[in-house]
Amino acid sequence: MFKSIHRRLKTLLVLTLVFTCWAAVANPRTQISADDLVNIQSSVTASPSFTNFVNETRSRIDEYFRISPDVPLPRDPGGGYTHEQHKKNGIAIYEAGLLSLFTGDERYANHAKQLLLSYAALYPTLKEHPVKHSNYPGRMFWQVLNEAVWLVYAIQGYDAIRRELSAVEKETIEGGLFRPLADFLSIGSANTFNRIHNHAAWAVAAVGTTGYVLDDERYVELAFKGTNLDGSAGFYQLIDNLFSPDGYYTEGPYYQRYALMPFVVFARVIASNQPELEIFEYRKSVLVSAIYACVDLSYNGLFFPLNDAIKDKGLNTVELRYGIAIAFALTEDPSLLAIAQMQDGFVLTSDSLKMAQAIDAGRAKPFGYIPRLFRDGPNGTSGALGILRGDSGKMGQAVVVKATSHGFGHGHFDRLNWLYYDNGSEIVSDYGSVRFLNIEQKEGGRYLPENTTWAKQTIAHNTLVVDETSQFDANAEEADRFHPKVVQFHGDRPIVLIRASTENPYQDIRMERLLALVENVAEERHLVVDIFSVESNAEHQFDLPIHFEGQYIATNKQPTAVEAVTLRPLGERNGYQHLWLRSKQELVSNETFLFTWLIGNRFYSVLALTDSPSQVLFAQLGANDPDFNLRPQKVLIRRVNGVKRTTFVSVLESHGEYNGAAEFTINNRPTIKTLRFLENDHLQLVTLDTVNSATYHIAFSRMRDAESTHVIVLDGIPLKLQGYAAAFDGEGNQI
Repeated sequence: MFKSIHRRLKTLLVLTLVFTCWAAVANPRTQISADDLVNIQSSVTASPSFTNFVNETRSRIDEYFRISPDVPLPRDPGGGYTHEQHKKNGIAIYEAGLLSLFTGDERYANHAKQLLLSYAALYPTLKEHPVKHSNYPGRMFWQVLNEAVWLVYAIQGYDAIRRELSAVEKETIEGGLFRPLADFLSIGSANTFNRIHNHAAWAVAAVGTTGYVLDDERYVELAFKGTNLDGSAGFYQLIDNLFSPDGYYTEGPYYQRYALMPFVVFARVIASNQPELEIFEYRKSVLVSAIYACVDLSYNGLFFPLNDAIKDKGLNTVELRYGIAIAFALTEDPSLLAIAQMQDGFVLTSDSLKMAQAIDAGRAKPFGYIPRLFRDGPNGTSGALGILRGDSGKMGQAVVVKATSHGFGHGHFDRLNWLYYDNGSEIVSDYGSVRFLNIEQKEGGRYLPENTTWAKQTIAHNTLVVDETSQFDANAEEADRFHPKVVQFHGDRPIVLIRASTENPYQDIRMERLLALVENVAEERHLVVDIFSVESNAEHQFDLPIHFEGQYIATNKQPTAVEAVTLRPLGERNGYQHLWLRSKQELVSNETFLFTWLIGNRFYSVLALTDSPSQVLFAQLGANDPDFNLRPQKVLIRRVNGVKRTTFVSVLESHGEYNGAAEFTINNRPTIKTLRFLENDHLQLVTLDTVNSATYHIAFSRMRDAESTHVIVLDGIPLKLQGYAAAFDGEGNQI
């Protein structure tokens, strides 16, 4: 950390000495430099895929400017007409300006110029936006964030055409639009500009890029040092505090994708204007690591929906198109080309053109999805996100274990939460956020009240709930003070695992969870083993949910149905008020419970037990939801009441095939028949008996030392474990 601070101070000192060096550089000077212009138009035609993209963009922009676009007086929140029109205009300025460089067609420069002149006339007349739904209101938009995003696009479009404008036109656009807007985003919105937050990243990138384009040292200094010009805020502080050494962004994958664009685009602008700063080498190339992390934090093209996530966001987003293109230009890693091929097109940059040429040349190679541990926090000491993967690449099995910090205001109260993916689908799921982005009827596209009353609450996740209350009493400031500890991580097959613990979410409650992806035991695919231990000095009710996608098939014990006339919410608060109780089952201590469900063409079974008498509750989301904001998802809740400690053990098996078209079903019942569990201070042992009369033992060390050796004798058979885990057959042979 001290080396990072030293380097940042040294860089800020260098900045004061070299600002005048780039002032003599000709425009453009953002993601396309003046040097790129020499060969760019001829290079476009040498890449068939990029030529197609440029032609598609031309058709869209030609249609957009067929009639002069409206530049309306702002009045609507997100999703409303004026909001969407200004957003589209900002992108149109960017695309038209860049098309003028790639095609040499002056019409596009004129399109961008006319829009910019219209905004130069409008912007000085604007006051605070009339919609009062944000603590940080903008002028064109209901929140200042959107204003910053608009400027990131528009200033690049202006940069592309600036050389073609007259002195009067430049003075009009810069004096009427860009300088007032940059002043508003920085000095006029200092509370946002100086935050450690994704909103600040966009504002800093917008103001800093404006400074480079307008040859204005003051804006560049603000971007690097914050409004106090002392380095206490600004670009380096944002990089240092929002990204871990592994490139993990503390607000989670969804916001990592969103925040990534201003970071990498502004870094690309810095590299073009001041290469001596070596911005992409800063903190051991953490911004490049962040681009790779975005890819790793996805499954089948979609991001893991942790925290305030919208679940249809994935690798095919414009933000990551910039990121992948920039990363490829820096690394020439052919596996990045495979990710680019998943995206719908390119972006109008020289880096993207270079990437398209490499794809056309057939240089793409598959991206290597492997087990990863992403440390959280500036120093990598604030917990971690574990990703356990099987051997089938992006469509195989994956387990995600959340043992990170809270994630600021977008975090959810879900310490030790997990998700499971298989066969291209989310099987054990996370709700994500309750939000209809840019749909005006749903409160202007903002987060809905149920995002707080349901999605953030602990019961909405696959982790332990104590006494029907959420972790940290749903207090985000308190949650930000603490983080879990990752006790073990093992990324090598045949047993990939993570063990994490925490004692802060509830007073006098200590929790530990192990999740492992185990091969060579199940006949068809890897098993997921889950061991959740909890202990306290007082008696409590412990609920452990499993939110599952797909269709309920069967359980091994007939449930007691809840009559429709008595259908009632499971509780009164902390998310329980949104769950309809559908059925319940009573279990004795160490009784194996089996639940099977179907999603897609594959069956999934959970075999579970606890060392205390328990209940199994099935519930469905939708209670106390008059506006139908919540999806009617289903959840299984394992409940133990009136105990000081207990251990929840479960094994998840993927099996069989269902083919509705051909009308056949194969292996719709799991291989495992019963489940047994033993533990002491040093070891945990899961024993599985199969329908084929085979027995398997899976042993887990509880020690931090990865080299520790243990021996346990079971039914006269010694099982020797070295390391974190091992699997044995019924004769004691390691497999």
